Amino acid sequence: MSAYTVTNPATGTVEATYPNATDEQVAAAIEAADEAYRTWGRTSTKASRAALLARVADLYDERKDELATIINHEMGKKLDEAVGEVEFSASIYRYYAEHGEEFLADQPIDRDAAGSAVVRKMPIGALVGVMPWNYPYYQVARFAAPNLMLGNTIVLKHAALCPKSSAAMEAIFSEAGFPKGAFTNLYADFDQVHSLISDPRVRGVSLTGSERAGVTIAQEAGAALKKVVCELGGSDPFIVLGTSDMDALVQTAVAGKYENCGQVCNGPKRFIIVDSLYDEFLKRFAETSSAVELGPLCSLKAAERLSAQVADAVADGATLALGDGKNDGAFFAPTILTDIPAGSKARYQEFFGPVSQFYRVKDEAEAIALANDTPYGLGSYVFTTDPAQGERVADALETGMTYVNEVGADSAELPFGGVKNSGFGRELGSLGINEFVNLKLISLDTPDYF
Repeated sequence: MSAYTVTNPATGTVEATYPNATDEQVAAAIEAADEAYRTWGRTSTKASRAALLARVADLYDERKDELATIINHEMGKKLDEAVGEVEFSASIYRYYAEHGEEFLADQPIDRDAAGSAVVRKMPIGALVGVMPWNYPYYQVARFAAPNLMLGNTIVLKHAALCPKSSAAMEAIFSEAGFPKGAFTNLYADFDQVHSLISDPRVRGVSLTGSERAGVTIAQEAGAALKKVVCELGGSDPFIVLGTSDMDALVQTAVAGKYENCGQVCNGPKRFIIVDSLYDEFLKRFAETSSAVELGPLCSLKAAERLSAQVADAVADGATLALGDGKNDGAFFAPTILTDIPAGSKARYQEFFGPVSQFYRVKDEAEAIALANDTPYGLGSYVFTTDPAQGERVADALETGMTYVNEVGADSAELPFGGVKNSGFGRELGSLGINEFVNLKLISLDTPDYF
């Protein structure tokens, strides 16, 4: 059976299979991507590329129900959330269509010597994107939009769960008017991905995935002297140091935790609560969580993996404060772990699903120390009634992003990325267009003989 298979996690039914790419198809994909870069990527204007991205955004909006249904069947995302993801993806393409020319403007340099100089942002070539299943459209949009605006070309190796959505994206780019090779969907296996990375025509690689995959991809890209961006997940702290509205706080926490069934790289995973608020917050969070209706996880395998993680945590001494920690097929009920002993491996793992870890701390300093006691450093959340405290704690957290008194605030203009084992590089915002770019100095002298 093909590795690229649509298996509806809600039913376990195999709905479609797609043949793996042949080596000849892989060779043709990179040839087309390189040709598109050397022709369209180097000769098209910023305005024309922006117009194509705007058309992509329109097509996403026009087809949002169709696109949402695809990922509902591929990886189980609830339809309302799936529609929201499509709309968010459209907003990213539109954002770079509207701001790309501004972001790519020459940067003048004041020279000490005579003449003038600028830094010009130019494309570098064909890029490979290795993308995950949890946000099939959004993850691709935040990689593809700025790079297509820049003039780079994209070869997409999507997750094996997402063959239909990746094909739908390629069709949209083609219909929008992008030339052949500008955006190519490729059902490659990992051996073929390795061959792509080593190909001299590929100039960069972007991966969103596991820490293990990040180590492998980064090593191979580095060995081939290729730029690489990695977003590798996290174990994001949700720190509560103060609140004037416990009901609103709990609702915000629950909404953030159970978005996409908890399968969110920068979603809240470790709840670190100051002692004076811990008992009330835990009680209300558990009560509200019990009433949440979740869809399935992305697959039976994912649910079984999460169940094993919870069982290991309990065996190490953690307490199940909500749920039994066991999967029902691909479904997994909201689960809360408390009293997780120091040194337990659960403290240092990412639980990718509707499992929350709760920790009681005595003060701000202990909250910061616990939050930073992790190999990950993607996102973080701080809730406080003291703005100065919020900024102070944000500065102290070893993460790429901190949101103070808000959750789910991701948007096209805000840069996304982490530190430590959560990876490196930034996507979205003005920074997202600067990762795979040739920052070319053009210095112009004015000698006497002219």
